[in-house]
Amino acid sequence: MSESGIDHYLKAAERSARWHEEYRKEMKKCRFDTIAVHGIYSMQEALDFNQGSIIEPIYMSTSQGYRDSDEMEAALSYRIPTWCYARIANPSIYYLEGVLALLEGYGADVETSCIVTSSGMSAIQTAVDPFLLPDPNQPQRPINFVATAQVYGGTFQQFAVRKEKERGIIWRKVVNYYDISEWERQIDENTRFLYGELPSNPVQTFFDLQAVINLAHKNGIPMIVDSTVATPALLRPITLGADIVVQSVSKTLGTSGFGIAGAVTSRKNLVSNVDNPEMKADFAIYAKTLPNRDNGPNISPINAILALNDIRTLRSRVDNQSRATLTVAQYLSQHRHIEQVDYLGLQSHPLHGVASSYLWLVDAEHDEQYGKPVNRYGHLLSFRVKGGAQAARAVFDTFKRIWRATDLGRIKSVATIPAISTHAQQGDESRKIADIPPNLIRLCVGAEHPDDIINDLDQALAILDGHKTTCTAPEFSAGGASSATLRR
Repeated sequence: MSESGIDHYLKAAERSARWHEEYRKEMKKCRFDTIAVHGIYSMQEALDFNQGSIIEPIYMSTSQGYRDSDEMEAALSYRIPTWCYARIANPSIYYLEGVLALLEGYGADVETSCIVTSSGMSAIQTAVDPFLLPDPNQPQRPINFVATAQVYGGTFQQFAVRKEKERGIIWRKVVNYYDISEWERQIDENTRFLYGELPSNPVQTFFDLQAVINLAHKNGIPMIVDSTVATPALLRPITLGADIVVQSVSKTLGTSGFGIAGAVTSRKNLVSNVDNPEMKADFAIYAKTLPNRDNGPNISPINAILALNDIRTLRSRVDNQSRATLTVAQYLSQHRHIEQVDYLGLQSHPLHGVASSYLWLVDAEHDEQYGKPVNRYGHLLSFRVKGGAQAARAVFDTFKRIWRATDLGRIKSVATIPAISTHAQQGDESRKIADIPPNLIRLCVGAEHPDDIINDLDQALAILDGHKTTCTAPEFSAGGASSATLRR
């Protein structure tokens, strides 16, 4: 082994790291749209290494070749940056991670890093598992985490089955998510983190995020937020003090629907009662180089670039879709065949006030169109059809423009019935708690003109004018956390 040879690579890596750090600092001074368009891919990098390619190249390579044994040794001991193997790192993946880290931390003096994964579900696993290891000093002590009961169906399965049933890790459910005292009552010395989804899918629950963050840190534990529906265009929890943000990049961020992806973005030096200094110092990099290196929930380079390309128009797209969704929600709220509309943008929604204190279109005050802060509430809404489950199915089956699919955040409008699809596996009782009745349709409004979506809804709902329904699924009144309960 030649020490001087390794030293050569270490010094080169130091110079490269300094240059990249300075470039990131320059990018952090730019507006949100500029960061979304350019990310961390520089003109110098394009000209020096990528044949002048204006767009980030897709590096469809599983591994990196090394100049000699010194460079290989330095790289594989993580002493210099490396694309050693695509399960760990790849240039195309690096570009996506870089832009998401900057966007999630936009507008605040906070250092962030990101790891992207093969899906939103693998992102959730990546975010929570490092906190759920047994205490080596008391390995038999049961550990727990506190999370809202109103979460995406896949999240429910991961928490209730993969964590609680299979591993004995207790999920303490917060039913009345708006009640901070209920959060507090669930926490004890064995609690590892707090977790919430804002806004929740499908029924648009929301809570006082700042208060829950403060509660987490008061107890020395991290706050993890699934911000898939809002995206950094409307909400950046890390800038408020949250420790980790989870994104299903496949959804609103990657609107085209070409590929699956997830992301975990973390603040550096996060709060945790787990004795792991390396993890707390830089959670995302820790996850990338250690647990995810070994578990392998990596994303493909092509999916990373496809998502990256969609992100370039994030702010304007979320703005347009939010405005269209509000128009659709207003139409539905007045319709004779609709018993309830769940959309945070409606002033009649009981959570409209708290949501309005958090959901702001980024940089609207610097936009010629607005010139002041404006609220936006995203593309997701749900509505409950009068007449029960069969009436909802009849309407759902009559859509002509709105796609029937278990997806959200698409450029095209998509709808599903969560009780028979995304939340089917969690069972009747858990759906009661989460307020997901069988007559609820989830609608994600795309980039079409809202008039055309309304026309499709109108013709579909018209089937009920002459349609007799018999409810074959059990009906129930809403559970404690529902917006229906708040309305009563």
